[in-house]
Amino acid sequence: MKERILKAAIFDLDGTLLDSMGLWQEVDRTFFERRGIVMPLDYGSTIAPMGFPAAAAYTKRTFSLSETEDEIISEWNALALDAYAHRVEEKPFVLEYLHRLDEKKIPIAAATASHREYWEPALRRCGLYPMFQSFTEIREVSRGKGFPDIYLEASRKLGLPAQQCAVFEDITAGVRGALKGGFYTVGVYDDHHSNEEELRTISHRFIRSFEELLTEDIFD
Repeated sequence: MKERILKAAIFDLDGTLLDSMGLWQEVDRTFFERRGIVMPLDYGSTIAPMGFPAAAAYTKRTFSLSETEDEIISEWNALALDAYAHRVEEKPFVLEYLHRLDEKKIPIAAATASHREYWEPALRRCGLYPMFQSFTEIREVSRGKGFPDIYLEASRKLGLPAQQCAVFEDITAGVRGALKGGFYTVGVYDDHHSNEEELRTISHRFIRSFEELLTEDIFD
């Protein structure tokens, strides 16, 4: 049973609305292969909540790289930009669900650790961009997605308290951060994570596909 009246939706983008996590795994693998380094299995999940500056600093420090943090970010940019512009698509039933929210007059915001040069071309090509009332990036706040800061900023832009907003996330750090802020949380399954059991446990609601919300929505 729903615990509260929800009036807005805040979505993570990569791995939640956009089917892009495989792209980032490919970027990570290429980055490490160029250096002859075996990529740790938990590397992707470790850097996912950080945002680029913190992820670059972590990568440089952990693997004792000679490149500057700016050079690391530039290489990631070059590897990813083309894919976002031309190949990344929305996940199944995302377009239908966002249209449903629009019909219900539910405002929609984004809270992402990625940068605009990636996600904006993909959202525009997929027809999702006009549905959003606001966008918040992790670099607008002081801490990563293990903390509520980015979701609180997104809710502030919507003019609503956290208790009236649902946060949709595919990573456990994001769900935990949203919970700390008092948000209702929806854990979203993604093929490229092995966190389904934990997401089910900690989220108010867990979905394997947005199709589930077309028949049993949290906003009904």
